[in-house]
Amino acid sequence: MAKMSERAEVFNRIVDERRSVRIYDQQADFDPEAVQRSIERAILSPNSSNMQLWEFYRIRSEEAREKISWMCMNQKAAKTARELVVFVARKDLWRTRQRALVKEMKQVYGEPKTKGAKRALNYYESLIPKYYYNDPFGVWGFIKKCIYFFVGLNRPMVRHGNATDVRISVHKSAALAAQTFMLSMKAEGYDTCPMEGMDSLRIKKFLKLPRKAEVTMVIGCGPAAEGGIYSERFRIPNDEVIFEV
Repeated sequence: MAKMSERAEVFNRIVDERRSVRIYDQQADFDPEAVQRSIERAILSPNSSNMQLWEFYRIRSEEAREKISWMCMNQKAAKTARELVVFVARKDLWRTRQRALVKEMKQVYGEPKTKGAKRALNYYESLIPKYYYNDPFGVWGFIKKCIYFFVGLNRPMVRHGNATDVRISVHKSAALAAQTFMLSMKAEGYDTCPMEGMDSLRIKKFLKLPRKAEVTMVIGCGPAAEGGIYSERFRIPNDEVIFEV
């Protein structure tokens, strides 16, 4: 087996040391700029079609943290966190993001001349609106699913396209950003805990988010306190989850 590179060893250590820490030290030094740097790294995460349908809300003031902690069922991971970050999925911003990407591509390519450039521009100008648009009654989503089914009889075809499928896709991208954020915080010397146990409706109202925005998760962060990790890590054996074909 080939020896890991130095960079791989560093990353391996970060991944291995990352744990969900549920109690944070209130007296230890904490650099809030580490949170800002980690969010900026999270923004570099892979995401569906580079649409970047996400937002990140730093909950910093004591008053705001108390309120969000209460909305997170007063979990210790929220109550003792030095800062909370709310990851929000913004499917409703698809038109804004699509226009920004089209504008960027036209600036990069000018008048597209190559086949690849034309295909890329067509993807964002034509296909993205067809994918993200869903009428209130779901008729277009149903039609898309039917089209995909019949086209898929003869060749590989994307199968997702209704409102639920798109919603899941956007949350996947936000979750990828959340993972980057947590690994970055570990690299900065701090710990994190992702929380799905929350009152997302109250959090939306508190953050004044529009109706179609959705909270993916809340992440508490800070320096771990003694006893912040509740147990040894348990994972299902590799041979039960890793397969080769």
